[in-house]
Amino acid sequence: MLYLDANASEPLRPAARTAALVTMEADGNPSSIHAIGRNARNIMESARETVARHCFARPADVIFTSGATEGNVLAIYALGRDRPILVGATEHDSIRATAPDAIILPVRSDGTIAPETLDEALAQNPGALLCLMAANNETGVLHDIEFAAKSCATHGALLHVDAVQVIGRCNRDWLGMGASSLSLSGHKFGGPMGAGALIVRQGIEVTALTKGGGQEQGRRGGTPPLPAIAGLAAALGEVYEADKIASYRDEIEEFCINLGAIAPGGTAPRLPNTTNLALPGVRAETQLIALDMAGFAVSAGSACSSGKLAASHVLTAMGYGDLAGQAIRVSLPWNMQAESVEKFTMAYAAMVKRALRRAEHSA
Repeated sequence: MLYLDANASEPLRPAARTAALVTMEADGNPSSIHAIGRNARNIMESARETVARHCFARPADVIFTSGATEGNVLAIYALGRDRPILVGATEHDSIRATAPDAIILPVRSDGTIAPETLDEALAQNPGALLCLMAANNETGVLHDIEFAAKSCATHGALLHVDAVQVIGRCNRDWLGMGASSLSLSGHKFGGPMGAGALIVRQGIEVTALTKGGGQEQGRRGGTPPLPAIAGLAAALGEVYEADKIASYRDEIEEFCINLGAIAPGGTAPRLPNTTNLALPGVRAETQLIALDMAGFAVSAGSACSSGKLAASHVLTAMGYGDLAGQAIRVSLPWNMQAESVEKFTMAYAAMVKRALRRAEHSA
């Protein structure tokens, strides 16, 4: 099976696996004061320092969570209290569901928010909380976080950045740009599942949603998943070959477009590994099944919607109509190989040929 669903979860990196396994063999709770507990604490604090360094933050600003969904929820409750909340129309479900009454900001056909739209909304809602993902999980489209941060500063607003898809791929100093907080998840860049982080700018208070024994400076209760945290930190230290991955993505995308596919968001700046391919007249479910039977793992929309296969809210917001239910996401993993490109394109071509044949018979 060729795995092309990295935006759902990157393959576990060897360094992350090793770090997690070694930590699993270490006894002790990081909250215990004896020597074994202190050793566990050292492992966790070393990981915290790694995350902070990678995200241009202070270790004290890093709150370990179970993943980005928890981080997004915690950020909204911490930063959005008594504030209007503005949300991009293509944001992740964890944001949309946590702020159901939020003001929705429309996107253009390329998946980005027009600067004037964003600035006007912030001017009309001074002191708001803006939630904006750095990169869309379905199309890979990058939002202009630097502009958003400057606009938020002008209007006294806070900015929470869902940085899930960019960490480890095209990371920048989001906090330095002016973000108030950012969320990340270890398994999205090759760490184990079960650990993530919310990073908050110095001076922002966070009250725990999960009450417990005062862990994470009282901001998130519960014994931390130490092996997953160690693996997360190890994965952050690995090199991501963005140019190579982007060349593979472009080759796949060009081939599929020549066969009649449409690439929503393809004209905007994007993640190097992501293409969204809509095939007119062919349901996403049909494409997924055909490619799965041919030995390829791809997805339709967010992995968090697995089993639903409803039309993508992202593509719907971008104005793609029926094509929102006829698109698949191909997201290349860090260990993608050149020979896999040809294998996938041949399978895609065979799928299109069968679809055309069925269409001719039903005409």
